[in-house]
Amino acid sequence: MLGRSDRMNADNRPAIEARWLELTRDQLPTEAPSRRWPVRADHCFQRIFLDNACSGVWYDHIPGRPAYAHASTPLLCEAIRLADAVLAGEADLHALNRRSLAWRRQRTSPQ
Repeated sequence: MLGRSDRMNADNRPAIEARWLELTRDQLPTEAPSRRWPVRADHCFQRIFLDNACSGVWYDHIPGRPAYAHASTPLLCEAIRLADAVLAGEADLHALNRRSLAWRRQRTSPQ
């Protein structure tokens, strides 16, 4: 099944950002209670998908804030792909969240 991110034109940055905001501010938070997801807030969904798209804590990879506006187009498209996969039941939000939190614990642990 193709998610909307698979059909997005990578040259249309405004549409990509609009899809990101639609997913993280509306669709995912709306679905969260019925799916018993571990997060409900938009910034938590953004953290999870951006961290996983970066394979680490996103603020080590994205130079500015807000992150979605400063992320490379391929990175933001990967974050959207992950979000679409979660909505479609093809990816496990619990696992993605655990991975994100583990990267953050590693980053803040004393060496």
